[in-house]
This record gives sequence, C-alpha cells and structure tokens, in this order.
Amino acid sequence: MSKRARRKGRTGKKLHQRKGFFLLVGIFIGIVFVAALYQTSVYFSTNESCMMCHVHPHAEESWMLSVHVNNSSGVMVNCVDCHLPPKDDTWGHYTAKISLGLHDLWGYLTKDPAEIDWDRKSELEHAVKYTPNESCVKCHQNLFPQGINDDGITAHLYYEENAKKLDLQCISCHLDAGHYNPNYSHGQMVGIPGMTGSAVVDTSLFFKESTVVTSFANYSEQIPGTAVSFGMIAIPGGTFKMGSPEKEPFRKPDESPQHEVSLDPFFMAEVETTWDMFWSFYAETMSEGRTPPETVYANNLNATEVDAISGPTPPFGYPDQGWGQGDRPAITMTHYAAETFCQWLSEKTGKKYRLPTEAEWEYAARGGTETAYFFPGSPKDFSAQGFMRTLFKPKTEGITSNVIYDKNSDGRTQPPSLVMPNPFGLKNMLGNVMEYTSDRYDPNAYANRSGVTHNPQVTEGEEWVVRGGLYSSDASDVRSASRSYTQHDAWLRTDPQQPKSIWWYSDIKGVGFRVVCEPDSAIQ
Repeated sequence: MSKRARRKGRTGKKLHQRKGFFLLVGIFIGIVFVAALYQTSVYFSTNESCMMCHVHPHAEESWMLSVHVNNSSGVMVNCVDCHLPPKDDTWGHYTAKISLGLHDLWGYLTKDPAEIDWDRKSELEHAVKYTPNESCVKCHQNLFPQGINDDGITAHLYYEENAKKLDLQCISCHLDAGHYNPNYSHGQMVGIPGMTGSAVVDTSLFFKESTVVTSFANYSEQIPGTAVSFGMIAIPGGTFKMGSPEKEPFRKPDESPQHEVSLDPFFMAEVETTWDMFWSFYAETMSEGRTPPETVYANNLNATEVDAISGPTPPFGYPDQGWGQGDRPAITMTHYAAETFCQWLSEKTGKKYRLPTEAEWEYAARGGTETAYFFPGSPKDFSAQGFMRTLFKPKTEGITSNVIYDKNSDGRTQPPSLVMPNPFGLKNMLGNVMEYTSDRYDPNAYANRSGVTHNPQVTEGEEWVVRGGLYSSDASDVRSASRSYTQHDAWLRTDPQQPKSIWWYSDIKGVGFRVVCEPDSAIQ
C-alpha cells in the first residue's frame, strides 16, 4: 500500500472518530436538554408555580374549598389537571401549556392585579375558555357514580347523547367544582328568595288595592297582596322615524329602510321588571312538578282569575347568578314566562299590562331624539370594535352615565340607580338586559312597510324581537335602532329536561323585559 493510501486511511479513520465523538456529544446535549425541559415542565406544573402568576386573592382559597380538594376521598385535583388538556394529548397539552404560560406571564408583568375584574373572569363565559372538557372526562369516566340522584342521571344521560352534537361543556353545570363559589347552587331552587320559612312577613305593609288611574300621567302601580310598587311613565302618542339612517355607524341591514311609524299613547314601566316584582308573581303562581307544556298553555289561555294562572316551575340554581336581587332586573325567564307575568299583573291590578311592540319600544327608547343614542355621541367614538381600538381606547364619557354595557357593567346586570333616565324618564332602555317585545322577528319587516304605518306589529316568525342590548354589549349594539332576536334552541342548549323548560333559559343571562299598560279609553 502506498504512503498516500495509508495517510488517506488514517485521515478517514480520524474523521470517523471525530464524527462519532460529535454524535455522542450531540446525543448527550440532547438528553440534557430534554431532561432540563422536562424538569422545567414539571416545575411549572406544580400548584405553587401556578400561584406565582395567579395572584388574584381568591384563586388558592376558593380552590382549597372546592370539592376538588375538600372532599371525603382525599384526592386532590391540581391546577394543570383542569386547565390543560390531558397529557395523553401530548401536542395539545404542551402547546396549551406554553400558550397559557406566556399569557399568564405577560399579564403578571404588565397588568396591575388591583385593576383586573376577577369576578368577571370567574364567570362561565370566561372560565370555559380555560377548562378543556376532555380534562373533565379524563377524570370523571363514570358519569353515573354511586349516590347520584335522579336529576343527575337525567342530566348525564342528556350529556352522553348530545355532548358532541351540541358541544356541551361539563363546566356549564359544574362551574364551582374547581373553585368554590358560595353564591353558586347546583340543584333546583328551593323556596322563594327573601321569603324563607324563617322570614317574618309583615302583611300590614301589603297593598290592599291597585293604583287608580284617572288621567294620562305618570303613576306608581301597587300590586295588591304584596309590598311591591313600581313607576309607570306616560308616553305620549306620536310619529317618529323607525330604524337607522343610511350613514349611521354600525348600521345593520335589518334596521333599514328608515320609515315613519305612528303610535297611540301608552304607559311604560320606568325600569325593567325587577326581581321583587317577578318573585311576587312566582310566589303566587309557582307550579310544582312537571305539568306538560300543552296543559299549561291551555290552562293559562282560559284563565280569567289570578288563582287559575299557572306560573313558573322552580329554576335550576338561582337565576340571579348571585349578582343580587331586589331592584336589579329579573333575568333568564322565557318570553312565555314574561307574557304570563303580564297576564298575572293584569288580573291583579284590573288593567291591561303586556309586552311592548317593537315600535313602541324604539319610540320610547329614543325619547323624541333621532340620533344613534338619546344622548350626544357617535357609536364610532364609543365602540371598542375595529383595528384602531387595539391602539386607542374608546371614549366612555357621556355613555357610561346613561348605559350599562361592556365597559362599565363589571360583567353583570346593575340596578337602575346607576344610570340617568332618557328624555321620557325611562331608565336602562339601552344596555343592562335585552328586553322582550311582542313582535316576531322578521329581518325584512321594515322593507314591507310603506307610508306612515300605524301601530305596526309583526305576528309571524320563529323568534321574538329583543331590544336594547345587554351588559356585555359593545357600544355599537346599544344604539336605539339596534335589533336582535331570541335564539330559543341555543338558549336551552344545556337544559337536560325533556321536554325542556317553558319558563327558564339555561344558556342566556342577559335577557329580561319591561311592561307597558294600555290606557283606558276614558283617559286617552
């Protein structure tokens, strides 16, 4: 063999050895890196590391009080068990971990904990984003454990049959499982709020008769047999432009064309129907058991006395969501429940109470104005929608004193004392809760009218018109002309009952109503 060949062989051998060395070093570094990454993941999966960023005061305390920790089995469920997908889904688990970790770190470094609305972040709408359903199912594989009651069996059977089809989430019914909430009730409401068995009721405070109305002027209605009264505002008849003008910002197709409508005078409640008012109705008409809906409809259609009216069955949990009752607006009832309330109120007072037509509602909301709101300001300035709002905050001066909406609601309904009345003297016509009307929804209703339409009402359609927007609405959706409609099936999505409730919605919080009263012909 030549010297050149031997030299080449030795060089090749050295190169091979060098490659082997670098390969071993690379493998070693890779093992160290993976091990370090794993240990980092383990460290940042501990409850202690979670609490480093989650500095809100009740996070750890409410977790320690929850059934995930405070239970008879001694099993403790950790933060990552609920807030990340199961480790079986390696990609989903670690990508979610990185995403949530960066999100939490950014919030920890850039936000003041004192300025964060922790109560709002505890609501279902927010919590469902950070509680993967597959994590619940991973642990709770037996949905029919020993001791489950009949209601639980019904609910879990419904879940098994509809989970994928309806995208049902466990947390919708078990919101307090991971973080204890003393205001959350997982079961059917018992009794009447404020009227427990130990409560002392002073019947001497009850009104003996309703208010006698002798002129077309504001009055305070008294509900006989209760201590509840509420203000009614005299709304003069007139003609107005219904709908939005072509250049109004955020205008939607169903608000056009703008057209003239004339209305007869009517009375309208100063505020949305309150819990005090609704519980008085519930106390007198509550229906126990499960009477078939057809029987209830037929009974109430023919009822001519208060005692003959069948009212709501007990709701699941407390429908006020723990936000407070009293003069806050009653919420989550169906359109049928609102109509039945009006029927009961009419029988109690001897007057004709009902829901407003859509035209009456908009006329009253405008209070004689023709602008987007009954107060000065443009939706462009108040709205948080659009790219520019990622750089510049929307204006709030002028709107927050008149409307309960996303920027000032704290993620819940508010009492009427927090806003100013509109020119007619009505409060919360815009924002707070969507209000039922007596019109069916037709996106082309306005296009079907011509000339000056007198007392219009749409009677055909599947859904009902709701107006005013709600506490979580953007400013663009609380304009006087903004229209929306019920979503009956979607709002009953998680109701496991068969047939589903005709009285209470399970999947909408921000809907309520206010009443109008038809004046006696003698005083118009």
